[in-house]
Amino acid sequence: MRFSKKPKFKKTRRYFNKLDTLDPKRILEEYGRIGVKALSAATPNDTGETSQSWSYKVEGNRERYTITWSNSVQAGSVPLVVILQYGHATKSGYFISGVDFINPALRPVYDSLVHRLRQEVLG
Repeated sequence: MRFSKKPKFKKTRRYFNKLDTLDPKRILEEYGRIGVKALSAATPNDTGETSQSWSYKVEGNRERYTITWSNSVQAGSVPLVVILQYGHATKSGYFISGVDFINPALRPVYDSLVHRLRQEVLG
């Protein structure tokens, strides 16, 4: 006597069909805007110009996406936020230490984004 059963993989097929319809760009656009707000709030504020000059860009295709946050304010040829973040030397030879404001501002955004994408994928 012989028994045989052909697997249907119903749950597996449903999972992969859901992945096929997933649109991560929509979610990344949302989190790009959230990141801009977080960076604006965290940027050291003297005149307000730098904190209001954040933007983001989402690029990619169905296989890979990137979010890039940038700030348009320059100090000479260097983005001012780089100087604020990492510090700089002065003409008199002193060093002004930077303030790590970018990483703490974006950490909760990254964490929330990972959670949201995981929910979208796993249901």
